[in-house]
Amino acid sequence: MITYLQIQTRLADAIKQSEFTQSELARELGIRQQQISCYIKGQKMPALDTLANLCKVLGIDTNYILCQD
Repeated sequence: MITYLQIQTRLADAIKQSEFTQSELARELGIRQQQISCYIKGQKMPALDTLANLCKVLGIDTNYILCQD
């Protein structure tokens, strides 16, 4: 069973390991930097369209983030 914590951990790790700063990533996605910070801290989950765009920008598979590997 997939848990919120597993998804959040994979998402946070992918963001931290990227070459983007939080500000650059937010600008690339058209969202506020604070939202990126909330994703990393596990305070919020991105909307599905934002998650898809985030994975595209980071060059990772959404299946990995959603623990479908």
